[in-house]
Amino acid sequence: MKNVWQLQEAKNQFSLVVDNALSDGPQTVTRHGEPTVMVISVADFQKIRPRKKSILDLFAPLQGLELKLDRDGSPTRDVRL
Repeated sequence: MKNVWQLQEAKNQFSLVVDNALSDGPQTVTRHGEPTVMVISVADFQKIRPRKKSILDLFAPLQGLELKLDRDGSPTRDVRL
């Protein structure tokens, strides 16, 4: 099936554009011969969308490690009194 549409044609046949995006994958819409936008299914979008990570996801690789978290007691700069 077709997967590149001129803007005017895409507007006139939007239902077909959507149906093709669901069955055949992303549909490109052009304006003045240049690719401008793509119509994709929600399922395809969710596959390519970056997943937001929680703070727990960021620290997960550290689980189970024995970390020494003691602080050095020395001053970090000259202390003048």
